[in-house]
Amino acid sequence: MTATTDATANNRPKGPLVYRQSFWTRLTHWLWVICLFFLLFSGLQIFNAHPSLYIGQQSGLEFDNAVLQMYAVNTEQGLAGRTRILGHEFDTTGVFGLSGPPARPDFQGFPSLVTIPSFRDLATGRVVHFAFAWGFVGIMLVWLIASLVNGHFRRDVVPNGADLAELPADIGSHARFRFPKGRRYGPLQKLSYFIVLCILFPLIILTGLTMSPGMDAAWPWLVDLFGGRQTARTIHFVTMVLLVLFFVVHVLMVLLAGPFNELRSMVTGWYRTDADTTHRAGDRP
Repeated sequence: MTATTDATANNRPKGPLVYRQSFWTRLTHWLWVICLFFLLFSGLQIFNAHPSLYIGQQSGLEFDNAVLQMYAVNTEQGLAGRTRILGHEFDTTGVFGLSGPPARPDFQGFPSLVTIPSFRDLATGRVVHFAFAWGFVGIMLVWLIASLVNGHFRRDVVPNGADLAELPADIGSHARFRFPKGRRYGPLQKLSYFIVLCILFPLIILTGLTMSPGMDAAWPWLVDLFGGRQTARTIHFVTMVLLVLFFVVHVLMVLLAGPFNELRSMVTGWYRTDADTTHRAGDRP
């Protein structure tokens, strides 16, 4: 995400408007926003049905392979929420394990505020999750085909040798909040999009399929690939956390860059660059 502080932006002479985002990039971007919103919160509803994660193929009382657990316990001070991660227990009362008002506490992993539906309803959560999951896959295919045809994938997603060489300097620029607004994505921006689009998105799709008994029967190699259904569920959860972190950083960069210019780019396709930005003939998204 190319960014610059508002103060720096105000000191720079305004450059030309360039057509930076194609129609297909903008369309799939906003459709992904909708899908990921419903996938996240319906996924937390499903997770609450059994708020624990394991490594391996099986789980249960006779196994000791849990890597994360959220639960409620009785203490001398009353009920409390606990979260255990890799054997380390943390007090998470009011957030994880136990939430809601004292008169009507919720004994569940994540609070109802961040689940779809907002009440305990696993069946509806699964319907919503699966519907938007398949929509997510369809959008991924549309984006991939369009990006291969118009060159967006090669130009703006896959880092090349020059990008990797410039990466340390670009990281330093991000650390100082000093980044020019160019026609093309910067090295760090391209690398982050490559990780999300080419690693995290396929990973969350494949691990989701691995948890489906129907897909296990059709593609049994998926279970072996991820080391068991329980491991796939854990990887699915961790990937979700990484995508949420990316979203937070993404929004922060948009705010630092000047939200009007960034949003105009993702709504109309037009992006205002710095006056000293060098353009090459035919360099168009």
